Amino acid sequence: MWDAVTNPERIPRWFLPISGDLRPGGRYQLEGNAGGKISRCDPPEALDVTWECSGNISWVRVRLDAHDDGTRLTLEHIMLKDEASEEHWRKYGPGATGVGWDLSFFGLLLHIRTGESILQDEYHAWLATENGKTFIRECSMTWGSAHIASGEDDPTAKGMAEQTAKFYCGE
Repeated sequence: MWDAVTNPERIPRWFLPISGDLRPGGRYQLEGNAGGKISRCDPPEALDVTWECSGNISWVRVRLDAHDDGTRLTLEHIMLKDEASEEHWRKYGPGATGVGWDLSFFGLLLHIRTGESILQDEYHAWLATENGKTFIRECSMTWGSAHIASGEDDPTAKGMAEQTAKFYCGE
């Protein structure tokens, strides 16, 4: 698992092409997405990076722990409140980022199980199918339920989850 999430030759097989100075203190860039600084890399259990995208900076922490008969991957994506993030939050809630990571982890799961690369054209075509849209909607609703469990009122959280699903489904 550690190799799949940190090896620059494997990351594009399930996520996006990556470039940069891929060591602690170095900077990385995901093609067409975020870049940032690698602040911690302690194989095989901890990776911390900044996530710099669209003028915003947030932090991503990845932890790998032995669990039952495999490895548990835990990811925390932390963003401080500011005006831009607050507006985005009010529209989409936690699913805006959560669904993106869910889709990425689905690609990681397929890669780990098969060893194969996820072809971006096929992946995007799948997202447009009813199965892909169902996956997105279910992830969005699950994030909405988690938002309710954290204290948000039902109508607000469900509305945010619906907006997130529409965004990811291209509606």
